[in-house]
Amino acid sequence: MLYPCYRRQRADSLAAFLAVTNVATNMPPLPEIAALAALLTTLAALILFTRERIPLEASALFVLLLLALGAYLFPLSRGTENFDLTAVLNGFGNQALVAIVCLMVCAKALEQSGALNGVARALASIWGRYPRLAFLITMLVAAVLSMFMNNTPIVAMLLPLLVSVAMRTGIDASRILMPVGYSTIIGGMATTIGTSTNLLVVGIAADLGLRQFGMFDFALPAAAAAAVSIPFLWLIAPRLLPKRTTPLADTSPRVFDAVLQIDEDSRVNGKTLAETLELAGHKTQILKVERGEGLFVVRLPTLTLHVGDRLHVRDTRDKLLDLEETLGTRLYTPGTATADDETPAFSAPDQQVAEVVVTSSSPLRGRKLSEMHLLARYNLVAIALHRPKSSSDPLQLEGARLQAADVLLVQGPSSSIQQLKNTGYLMVLDGTLELPPSHRGTRALAIMVAVVAAAATGWLPIALAAALGAGAMLLTGCLRWQRAAEALDVRIILLIVAALAMGKSLSVSGAAGYLADVFVYMTGSMSVAMQVSLLMLSMALLTEIVTNNAAAAIGTPIAFAIALAQGADPEPFVLAVLFGGNMSFMTPMGYQTNLLVMSAGGYRFSDFIRVGLPLQVLVWLSLSWALAVVYQL
Repeated sequence: MLYPCYRRQRADSLAAFLAVTNVATNMPPLPEIAALAALLTTLAALILFTRERIPLEASALFVLLLLALGAYLFPLSRGTENFDLTAVLNGFGNQALVAIVCLMVCAKALEQSGALNGVARALASIWGRYPRLAFLITMLVAAVLSMFMNNTPIVAMLLPLLVSVAMRTGIDASRILMPVGYSTIIGGMATTIGTSTNLLVVGIAADLGLRQFGMFDFALPAAAAAAVSIPFLWLIAPRLLPKRTTPLADTSPRVFDAVLQIDEDSRVNGKTLAETLELAGHKTQILKVERGEGLFVVRLPTLTLHVGDRLHVRDTRDKLLDLEETLGTRLYTPGTATADDETPAFSAPDQQVAEVVVTSSSPLRGRKLSEMHLLARYNLVAIALHRPKSSSDPLQLEGARLQAADVLLVQGPSSSIQQLKNTGYLMVLDGTLELPPSHRGTRALAIMVAVVAAAATGWLPIALAAALGAGAMLLTGCLRWQRAAEALDVRIILLIVAALAMGKSLSVSGAAGYLADVFVYMTGSMSVAMQVSLLMLSMALLTEIVTNNAAAAIGTPIAFAIALAQGADPEPFVLAVLFGGNMSFMTPMGYQTNLLVMSAGGYRFSDFIRVGLPLQVLVWLSLSWALAVVYQL
């Protein structure tokens, strides 16, 4: 009785084995050497982009040079496509890059002209009366603005406003900053110019043969995601976030520890300590007098001050600057032999001072003032230090290691302060940048509306409309010519060119086709809707590790090849890459605005997981459903 059953089991097992073997034989064969080289180069690039110690622009330049050298020595050809040195360098003239650069200039003009100051004032007035409703309105306004301009200046404008109203109304700022930051990312998904990632994906897809997306062609799926995610950010996210002490909550005026150095031209050179205090109007207290490295003398009224003496003082920023002017001294900077006019930061004609917060994730944390290489890169020097709840004894500026919540007073050219603010790595609390006249803001806003209208109606290509808009901003005085260069982020430019070259190499070498075959092989039993959803999730996870633009530029040709491999419509696959490339919610490194929010809100890495993970799931599911409905998958 057991034998027939056993024979049937052996037959079933043999059939299953043959089925598995048959499936295995259908697995895509390994690609050619050129495709393997392209895959290895791309993998190496992705690893480089995740190295925090290596500047992003350096990694992008290295990858670009590597691809250029390979394309020159081993040019490839496939059909009508070529991958040679010309193809690699064509990225600098790509329409998507031109549009991105010109929109950077337009966004800079909006920021510098004060075009959005009226919006900020209106939001501030609503927060004073209806804080809960104002929270929702702020997120909606931030999302709408992000549809037409870069997220970073929007977040940079809103963060000080939100911290200020939170302090006045008693709301925990840490419960509202992250939701507002996320709302700008969601809003940026809705239009072709919402983010540089969108422009990049749309441009690459058009080069591959897909129709040119219009301004609002994928706004409907993005609206579906916003309809789910904005209520979540409004009602649930604040409950998931623990209370954090924000670095901005330490109200001004802050008291800084500083050192005034006496030189030959100082008004107090040769005067007694009593005469010095009288000259200062007895408005400040001299805590210590340093004569020589680490040698302090007794603060007697009859003590005569000499060249090289250093006065340790503690006062507010404005009073320190007044004291420096009154006494004819110089705020001493540890790490420089003398804080003289030879120092580049002091020799610039447009000197300004700003406050920089040291956060838990800041590259300045744990460093001494004499080790401020990051500030030196931007031609800035630290001249004073504020430490919350510090003792009455003056801080030893040369030996003090920076802690989280410390505030540095930095000095240098206004352009350098603005560049530091735009990096997203440090939180610049305030500067002395003057607001331009309001009529320039109105003019800049009108130009930006014209750019959007021309591109949305199809009257002009996006790249041309953005270029004309940037030119109009400069010619009408909305942005000074000297400030136009500040709008250009070298990191983004080099990264986009390198990413375009990587995408081209994957396409021409056949590597994209191979990855597409592997994807179809693994998901062949799934519906097209499931494939699109899985591709979007894969891109969302990749963009948490590497930059959005790199993930999008690499993923777009692969998505196009996946659709062609099974005769499907490429549009939903391309949009899956576009949306997935924007879904940077789970880590602070995923998006530049996340870093700004982390600095201002005092957040920890785990806080982004608390809110970002459920938000990512909500956005992913809603976009998957919306794409399936819109494209009838």
